[in-house]
Amino acid sequence: MPRLFTFLAALILGAGIANANPDFWKHEWPDTDFARTSITNWTEIRDGGPPKDGIPAVYDPKFRKVADERQIEPTEPVITVEIAGSPPRAYPIRYLMWHEIVNDTVGGVPIAVTFCPLCNSGITFDRRTPHGTLSFGVSGKLRNSDMVMYDRETQSWWQQAIGTAIVGELTGTQLKALPTWMESWAQYKARNPDGLVMAEPGSGRQYGRNPYQGYDSLERPFLYNGENPPHGIPPLVRVVRVGDRAWTMERIRNEGTITEAGVTLSWEAGQASALDSGVIAKGRDVGTVRVRDKAGRDLPHDVMFAFAYHAFWPDGVWMLGK
Repeated sequence: MPRLFTFLAALILGAGIANANPDFWKHEWPDTDFARTSITNWTEIRDGGPPKDGIPAVYDPKFRKVADERQIEPTEPVITVEIAGSPPRAYPIRYLMWHEIVNDTVGGVPIAVTFCPLCNSGITFDRRTPHGTLSFGVSGKLRNSDMVMYDRETQSWWQQAIGTAIVGELTGTQLKALPTWMESWAQYKARNPDGLVMAEPGSGRQYGRNPYQGYDSLERPFLYNGENPPHGIPPLVRVVRVGDRAWTMERIRNEGTITEAGVTLSWEAGQASALDSGVIAKGRDVGTVRVRDKAGRDLPHDVMFAFAYHAFWPDGVWMLGK
């Protein structure tokens, strides 16, 4: 991590600890009900640097045909959404790196495509809840280095990694995760030549660049002071989480295909790490994992860093093999 990044991290960490108090946040969040929360220790929530909406979520994404896309490099990662009633859609990480949430409707289903760079967590949620259909923005807060989202309807705060409201009127409400996955642009195009891809938002960001250069080679994650994973697993290695179980990407890559605990995980080369090189397309090859059930149907899952899995599933099952 560059020295300036380290210095800024220390400043933000100190500020986050000092301001970890709802009374301090009420001026920015006057409509959030801080009396209703599942948080027992407010120091878990940190200011990540940007303020509310400082990282602007996308609410009206535009799309173009795969054949018309010329900017995205073959190895760049995209989140693939396939919902009946609509052509497949790809949401490039080159855009999600800078926006983190895309609110969309696909096949009549309102969805939120989310990506937290600090956890490498990319999950797509159904935005429908018992309290109505919600739209999501980026709060600027972090918990265990994971993005805290908020909904614009009630100003409740949501933990991205677990899809659960943790502060506000909707505390305890759970979003449904959808069976989407991250793969390379080349892999998506090969399967979906007639599919769609999200167009560049056009907000002046350095799309295609990674502002966290070298992040997934660090010994410790940014703004995290929790426990390291067990079994000697480094904090910033990728694991594939399915429910409360996790498989290391290394094991899946080495074995090629794993079938256990009712799921099949398969690995294919060709996807660049979005958090390695300063240019996403030049990141080292971390591969693509697909997760399916016994009937061959895609399952909801997440490819996240090991520290984040351990932080949010401290009693989770590590599928380490023999």
